[in-house]
Amino acid sequence: MSDTGEKTEERGVRPEQHHQHRDVTGGWLRPAVFGAMDGLVSNFALIAGVAGGQATQKVVLLAGLAGLAAGAFSMAAGEYISVASQSELAEAEIEVERLELARHPAAEQRELAEVFEARGVDPETAAEVARQLSRNPDEALEVHAREELGVTPGDLPSPLLAAGSSFLSFAVGALLPVLPYLLGATSLWPAAIVAALGLFGAGALVSRITARPWWFGGSRQLLFGAAAAVTTYGFGALIGSSGI
Repeated sequence: MSDTGEKTEERGVRPEQHHQHRDVTGGWLRPAVFGAMDGLVSNFALIAGVAGGQATQKVVLLAGLAGLAAGAFSMAAGEYISVASQSELAEAEIEVERLELARHPAAEQRELAEVFEARGVDPETAAEVARQLSRNPDEALEVHAREELGVTPGDLPSPLLAAGSSFLSFAVGALLPVLPYLLGATSLWPAAIVAALGLFGAGALVSRITARPWWFGGSRQLLFGAAAAVTTYGFGALIGSSGI
């Protein structure tokens, strides 16, 4: 052990232990799992409502397939428009920042120094860091965009990727309760069992990005999904019995 390590332990201070954090943003897992759960819950609830109205197996299957297609395309279109609009707004603001850096470099340098000062850096060091960063226009733009807009130029989300992933994840979830009917099921119970397993599994998977145990996440998602299905089944049964 080195002298530094011995002195550190003598003072009762443990050496630094390096560690890694989990991805708190969820990465790809969060949107994929939540998209699948959205498809599963909404389409199973739709199937349950139609089945509650005493519809035939063919009608329930048609409703499930229509719900899958409509929901997946709706999710993809909404995600594309949302991400594209956000990216276009970010690009416009980045362009404003680029023009300001070209027209008023000194003012932008002072602004950057003030950002560092607000984070606790002493004024002299903040001014020197801002000066060095401002020597490279591209680096200066990246720092200004990240600090002021919270985005990085050239690393904006892709609308096509967002739309495609939303379409696929929703379609996978929505397909699960339809599968038993595609395989010849004539009652709601097989679809309910498949949907319940899917809901519990998806909820358990979400626990990977939370501090909750897997059984809690699975049970919670199963409970909410079941509540939605029971409610729509009740509506379907009520409307079906009324002869509307």
